[in-house]
Amino acid sequence: MAKVRTQDLLDRFQIELIAGAEGVHREIFMSEVSRPGIELTGYFKYYPKDRLQLLGKTELSFFSELTQEEKKDRSYRLCTDITPGIVVTRDMAVPDELVEACEASGVPLMRSPYKTTRVISRITNFLEAKFAPFTAVHGVLVDIYGIGVLITGQSGVGKSETALELVKRGHRLVADDSVEIRQEDYDRLIGSSPPLIEHLLEIRGLGIINVMTLFGAGSVRSHKRISLVINLETWDQKKQYDRLGLEEETMQIIDVKIPKATLPVRPGRNLAVIIEVAAMNFRLKRMGVNAAEEFSQRLSRMIQNGEQEISEFETDLDMD
Repeated sequence: MAKVRTQDLLDRFQIELIAGAEGVHREIFMSEVSRPGIELTGYFKYYPKDRLQLLGKTELSFFSELTQEEKKDRSYRLCTDITPGIVVTRDMAVPDELVEACEASGVPLMRSPYKTTRVISRITNFLEAKFAPFTAVHGVLVDIYGIGVLITGQSGVGKSETALELVKRGHRLVADDSVEIRQEDYDRLIGSSPPLIEHLLEIRGLGIINVMTLFGAGSVRSHKRISLVINLETWDQKKQYDRLGLEEETMQIIDVKIPKATLPVRPGRNLAVIIEVAAMNFRLKRMGVNAAEEFSQRLSRMIQNGEQEISEFETDLDMD
């Protein structure tokens, strides 16, 4: 899990540091953000002190109605030794009592010009992306007609060469050799390339090439949601491969199951075209068009009609 510090929020968002500069390197451990409303009334029994605290118009309006002693008490109780920071939204004036408490405890006090709901949404999305479950997979990720296709297989089977052909056909490379995958939400896998090998493609016998330099900025992407897995394997004559497409195989990555297809590799097969068609067929399936199921239904109807004709023919013979 990546480490996130309060300084990262200052660097990422348009947030002004008001007080508590010595605490900007405090670590944030969770993506949940707290709005300490009931705590301002004096009830701190279940105060989530390890979360980022946001004070909006409602909280500060209530705070302004407290007595001087209550303001100081609430301010110091909000600032603990593990509180990563306090954010005041809407560019509102920050109470002097809160500034004093943050300076004394070293809790970063920040201010944002945006509305509270927008600040919560942006910060939460940022933190969830940072704290998302992470893994790395050996393979190639390509954006084909808007479908993120993860090409896997043993080393030397032809993954990078296939990706190069797909790029030449107008598709976009996301990552080669190592694909870093983060699980965002419960069913979204986002793949990207390690910074060291971003936009690079390794072709055996040729070496490392820069795809963006050769084919232009439109040939690469920084990240893409993974929707389909294509596994390349050496052709095995003894193995029975799916010829109709009725079998639905999946591959589990972290907690998400992704549709998977296995393509046997042998000389003469144009893998780039086959993978391209697989991506288009996957789009059709998501739109409710399944050629394999239509063929199966058509075959079933023909068999039923054939059985009915045979039954009628036998009935006619019996009558004769």
